[in-house]
Amino acid sequence: MVLTLSLVRHGQTQYNAQHRLQGWCDSPLTQATAEEILGDHPSTPMVTDLDLREFGFGDLEARPEAELLARYDSEKMFADVVHGRFAGIPRGETGPAFLARVDQAFTRIEQSHSQGHVLVVSHGLTLRAYLTMIDPRPTRPLPNASISTVQVLPDGRRRIVTVGLDPAGQGAHHVFGASPAPALTA
Repeated sequence: MVLTLSLVRHGQTQYNAQHRLQGWCDSPLTQATAEEILGDHPSTPMVTDLDLREFGFGDLEARPEAELLARYDSEKMFADVVHGRFAGIPRGETGPAFLARVDQAFTRIEQSHSQGHVLVVSHGLTLRAYLTMIDPRPTRPLPNASISTVQVLPDGRRRIVTVGLDPAGQGAHHVFGASPAPALTA
C-alpha cells in the first residue's frame, strides 16, 4: 500500500507578517495550523517532533529579513541550505546538520506509517528540504498554509504529487509528473 504525506506549511506567523527571520525562535501564529486542521478530527492524535523545526538562523533569529539579504544572496543561501552546502550563520545551524535532522524526522514518520495518510505541519525550509531530497529540481518558497503531497511507495521510492498547492491564494504551485523519485539515502 501507499503512504500519502500531506505536507502543510504553517499559517502566517507574526514574524512572517513583519518580514522577520523565524527559525528556532517562537513567533505566535496568526492561526494555529495543526489545531485548526485537526479540529474536525478530535480522535486523531497530534505528535510533536522537534526535528521538524525550522532552520536555525543563529545571530539573525527574529531580525528583519533585510539583514539576511544584506549579508547573503538569499537564493543561493537557501539553495545551499536545502542541498546541505551552507556553512551556517554564526551560532546557527549548518546545512548538513539541518538536512540530517530533517531526514531523520521524515524517516521516523515513514517507518511509523507504512500506509494510509499522514498530515505533517511544519516550516517552509524544512518542507522544502524534504522535497529537495526527493527531487533536487529547484522549488520556490512555499506559501503559508500551502499543501504539498508526497507518496511513499511500497518499495521505498517517493513521488512528489504537488508542491505548494495554495488554496488561500498566497503564491504559486507546481504539479510534478507521475514518475517516482529515487529513495532517500542516509
